[in-house]
Amino acid sequence: MSSLIDSMTDHDFQKAQTKAFFSRLAHIFNPGEEDLLPFEEAKRILGPDTEHYSGLATIPLARIVGSEGRYRDFNRHFLPRKNHLKIRWMSIDEARYNDVNLPPVRLYEMGSVYFVRDGNHRVSVAKSSGQLDIDAEVVSLQSKVAISPDMSIEELKAAVIGFEKAEFYASTNYLTVVGLDDLSFSEPGRYDTITDHVDVHKYYLNEHEEAEISWANALFSWHENVYAPILLAIGEERLLQLFPGRTAADLYLYLVNHWDELKQSLNKDVGIGEAARDFKSNQGAETKPTGLRRFLRKILEKLKKELDNW
Repeated sequence: MSSLIDSMTDHDFQKAQTKAFFSRLAHIFNPGEEDLLPFEEAKRILGPDTEHYSGLATIPLARIVGSEGRYRDFNRHFLPRKNHLKIRWMSIDEARYNDVNLPPVRLYEMGSVYFVRDGNHRVSVAKSSGQLDIDAEVVSLQSKVAISPDMSIEELKAAVIGFEKAEFYASTNYLTVVGLDDLSFSEPGRYDTITDHVDVHKYYLNEHEEAEISWANALFSWHENVYAPILLAIGEERLLQLFPGRTAADLYLYLVNHWDELKQSLNKDVGIGEAARDFKSNQGAETKPTGLRRFLRKILEKLKKELDNW
């Protein structure tokens, strides 16, 4: 009987790993769609407020989308990618055939989806065998952003940025005050920096006024006298061409930092146009690969990763 079960578990593992291989091939140009979400990176992006123990629950396997430490070992469907998983995976599968009750897996819940703390092999075997849910001990991290189970890490980032933008626009009445939708970022956590910039601008404005200036008036002044001129300099120097995937607001933050450093290093006042030209010259535009070269380089990097991981 033991040899029969060994044969069955070996067959199950080989079948699961073959599925993982073909899934990887199918997603070779979009690997993010096939990867498990890394818990620590998702946590950094989401920035949950609090954490509490939720206890035992029966969790749909379809809502387990990531792992705390083993996200490279399994794909998005928890199919095993690596040969070194075989012995442990088969032992869990053997317990399933023998109707052995295993302890609950341990999960983090964040944004209405789940990440494995302990029990990656158990989740993998359960999903491979067609199970729909699993018993789990859950710790919940409170996030304002909900995650759908099919999100990649880039889509998760975009959802957080969209949430932060909506919150900032609503709390500052940005569209009404400024009249433009021109403040979009490619990374989360940037709108708090803009709030700081407006606060500093308001402080300097108030130095020359008898009455306290409202935050809305400070926002309008910052936009017209700081942000818009810098966007103009970014456009005149065509800086966005040097940073594919970045936004004008991203470059505003880069350029403000560079402008400040340049003034300190030269120990004199420097115009924003001069700062933009200096910033551009420091980027080594002539060394940037062409679009075709970038594409080919990405393909080669992906192929190398596939070979390294197999």
